[in-house]
Amino acid sequence: MNGPQLNELPDDSEQLEPYVSGLRRGALQAADPSSVWTFTDTFLLRFLRARDFDVELALKLLLNYLRWRKESPEISTCLSPSSVLGLLNTSYHAVLPQRDHTGSRVLIYRIGQWNSKDWSAFQVFRISLMTSEIISREIETQRRGVKVIFDLQGWCLAHAMQINASLARKISSVLSDAFPLKVRGIHLVNEPMFFHPVFAMIRPFLPDKIKQRIHMHGTDFQDSLSDFFSPHILPPEYGGEGPDIEDVCQDWTNQLLQSENLLKKIASHPTGDITSEDSDDVMAEQLSEG
Repeated sequence: MNGPQLNELPDDSEQLEPYVSGLRRGALQAADPSSVWTFTDTFLLRFLRARDFDVELALKLLLNYLRWRKESPEISTCLSPSSVLGLLNTSYHAVLPQRDHTGSRVLIYRIGQWNSKDWSAFQVFRISLMTSEIISREIETQRRGVKVIFDLQGWCLAHAMQINASLARKISSVLSDAFPLKVRGIHLVNEPMFFHPVFAMIRPFLPDKIKQRIHMHGTDFQDSLSDFFSPHILPPEYGGEGPDIEDVCQDWTNQLLQSENLLKKIASHPTGDITSEDSDDVMAEQLSEG
């Protein structure tokens, strides 16, 4: 069986066991002697699915994930939705209720809703990590990946001033090869001219595969977005026929809040390997049906 075929098998398939064992062995061999790492099969399978069961690439991804969590505590150790509820309540972020035609999760970020006087770039980025931690628990998302729409209407100099080279590198690292999610597409809409210098700072850190999946749609984006997304899943604000953007933002905010305990446990855990059985939060199971 090749990688994509393996990806279709359920987590408890015996055919996956050699890959899980190989990844666990590699991770433990690479571990710091002072660390006491243990990994559940469910956790390891996220990284294997994200790299179509190439154990070597999955090991690199896993080690990168563990490294950025350790090296960026200002981002990784606070995954509390209630701590950024004011920003979430501005309709800044949504995960659309329906997947696209390929099965990918579709995320929307509305940068203009971010008041840079009230919220730091670190706090804004944490929202992405919270969502990523939740949806990476969904087997269908592990298989089909994510597509992201960044609405840059309202992007201003105050936003740009918050994105320095160090943060750009961290964002790029997590986007590209340090989180167990396949990034299937990045779509920018309403991007102003003075966004381009910031993008130029981020771009060098992105692998070629990600660069090829970035699409800039400008202000006249509704027709070109429809080339990538079915209208029935997109909000009307983006040329679609789905629920209003405010409604889907509020729905996702509510789902994040319901996952507060789970996210806090992930943030405080040495590896982030919190299975649903470890948590009194059943959100992951509910989402896995989506």
